[in-house]
Amino acid sequence: MKVTVEKVDDINFILSGTVKNSMIEEKVAKETKQDASNDENITQDAASKIFKEFVDAGIKEADIDVANVLGQPTLRKHEQQEDSIYFEVELSISPEIDLNTDYTDIIPSFVKPTAEPKEVEAKLLEYATQQAPFSKIDEERATANGDIAVIDFTGYIDDTPFEGGSAEKFNLKIGSNSFIPGFEEQLIGMVYGEEKTITVTFPKDYQADDLAGKETKFDVKLHEIQEQKAITPDDAFAQHILKDPKATLETLKKKLAEQITSEDISQLYMAELKPKLIEGLHTKFSFTLPNNIVEQEIDAKVREKTRSFNEDEHKSYMEDKEKFMQLRESVREDARKSIKTALIVEALAKKQGIVVHDQEVIAALSYQAMVTGQDAEALVKYYQDNNLMTSAKMGLTEDKLFGVMLGFHQ
Repeated sequence: MKVTVEKVDDINFILSGTVKNSMIEEKVAKETKQDASNDENITQDAASKIFKEFVDAGIKEADIDVANVLGQPTLRKHEQQEDSIYFEVELSISPEIDLNTDYTDIIPSFVKPTAEPKEVEAKLLEYATQQAPFSKIDEERATANGDIAVIDFTGYIDDTPFEGGSAEKFNLKIGSNSFIPGFEEQLIGMVYGEEKTITVTFPKDYQADDLAGKETKFDVKLHEIQEQKAITPDDAFAQHILKDPKATLETLKKKLAEQITSEDISQLYMAELKPKLIEGLHTKFSFTLPNNIVEQEIDAKVREKTRSFNEDEHKSYMEDKEKFMQLRESVREDARKSIKTALIVEALAKKQGIVVHDQEVIAALSYQAMVTGQDAEALVKYYQDNNLMTSAKMGLTEDKLFGVMLGFHQ
């Protein structure tokens, strides 16, 4: 095994060379002797070990400290030759980031938001309304968002009723997004006893294959409208909301003010402060980016972008290499910015002793799932299966670091 090293720049290297077929055959024979019951994976295991030995030889040839190797080496090319396999591998080491750089002047100044009394009262009214029971409206009027509509409905595909597509005296809260997209909005404005036909299209990913993606008509009759009327908040109401027998209405108002302030700070941070910090840090720090890590980030961004593609869209990109490469190039600059930000944040966080644990990442993903109506376990598994946990951890590290820089917490 002979490996040639090309130093692309101060942190990126190309390792190239050949491995004799006989060496691979010997490795396979050795693996077979050690575990004859695992025939299916023997060749793959042997190839993985040969590849590792190739990379290790390249690292030694380049006189690189293994501790400085960043991420996983990327296999750029492999070709079967007459009696050997030619490998070309890209490898990167950690860039030098000058941690003595003064970046205090790029930290944006801001006025910390505070909750106004009218905002607290509005939030209190919202809670009081949410806790109120639904009751039939006193005076007849048209349906509005937030009402419960008591309806009969029958669904038709090509003028034929379909199984499970009908109900009587069904309670549906308008705006709950619990029915087929577009259905609830078309109930708005209906009056008692009114009948109308609603046309909607089932989502393409609907669980029933015979309905997925199909246009459907529903005959609907409105029987009754129910609404929530806010209850009068008092100390007992506060104790119920806060699950605290000693709470008072003033305690609840204080908690609501803190919640509003936290939401306002979060919005200010995401919309203005965080982008300004990232832009400022990019101007302060200059260093070479690791090519293999950038390529891996491009892969991740492409996966995320294609996550919503349907089968035909996936197929079009898989069959058209040029189109796929254009997709990769379209996210390259964002990938480079993401990696530069991550490396700066990692270096500064390490200097300041900021650490994010795995359980914090899982907790954050679970909260995200709850807010967006997703399954928490499924979301965590998606991140794990697609190698996104490191990225999520870096995101939390970034927010912790920026919080310290902005004075949100010490």
